[in-house]
Amino acid sequence: MAVEPAEAARPFRPSRGHGLTDETGDDDDDDEERTSVMQVGIHFMNFTLPGGPAGLRAAVGDTAVAAEEAGCTVFTAMDHWFQMEHFADAHDPMLEGYSVLNFVAAKTERLRLGLLVTGVTYRHPGLLAKTVTTLDVLSGGRAFLGIGAAWYEREHRALGVHYPPVAERFERLEETIQICEQMWSDDEGPYNGKYYQLAETICVPRPLQSPRPPILIGGGGEKKTLRLVAQYADACNLFSTSPEEIKRKLDILRGHCDAVGRDYDSIRKTIIGRVDPEGDVTEFLSAMEQYAALGVSLVEVAPSMPDPARFVTLLGDKVVRPLASIG
Repeated sequence: MAVEPAEAARPFRPSRGHGLTDETGDDDDDDEERTSVMQVGIHFMNFTLPGGPAGLRAAVGDTAVAAEEAGCTVFTAMDHWFQMEHFADAHDPMLEGYSVLNFVAAKTERLRLGLLVTGVTYRHPGLLAKTVTTLDVLSGGRAFLGIGAAWYEREHRALGVHYPPVAERFERLEETIQICEQMWSDDEGPYNGKYYQLAETICVPRPLQSPRPPILIGGGGEKKTLRLVAQYADACNLFSTSPEEIKRKLDILRGHCDAVGRDYDSIRKTIIGRVDPEGDVTEFLSAMEQYAALGVSLVEVAPSMPDPARFVTLLGDKVVRPLASIG
């Protein structure tokens, strides 16, 4: 039987039809009575922390608990096996993303949980659907599938994972989404694609969310990524380079929606941002107001202090609560 996630988790819940809701209030409220807010998610991407590997259990768990207490609505991790070289060093610590999320699920009650984003090349689509289903069941209906075309060639080559050309990765991305959708439906029949062939798309138990866990596609590619968002996704995630650039990307997304007959407003718009909660956050809050005016309703922030739980606590006081009043 499908269950509804907790109230605070509603930002990524599939609503009527194919979309997402970022409003608070009961499902049967009139649209005029709903109030949208600018929400904050925590993106945990740095495992090089005091205490070394033995301290990561407490660091991740304490940060997740602090995020929930601070009023954050989403907790994400990366889908990488090596740390990103443009962020740090490939030899720096990195934990497997879905294991992190299942650990966080046991520590929290309301946070939405997903990877930002799953690399399509790392898992067979049928197994990925089961992985996300497991997270959804064990978290009480709080999982979402964040997915993208993958890009980190070094970790593919190093670990012996096939790294196809970019065009093929996008074709595999579309097939993977189709397979997940079929496995989360009543259709247990075969799937025959160009790259993947499944004899039976059985998924028992089903995810707790109905009709399925939401799908977020990450990236701002204008010809392929945003087209896939328009066709399949409940949410998109973009890098917040500037309000002007986000507006341009969203205008392109709107064009793709028009082309495929999709309701643009049914897609939740999210971004990744940077802020130092120990400093002056005025400029950040002002920028978020501009993003909110464009329809963005969630910003993901990565802790940038040696104590990520303290970062999140400060973020709650100086950013999360002020942002809750805009949108």
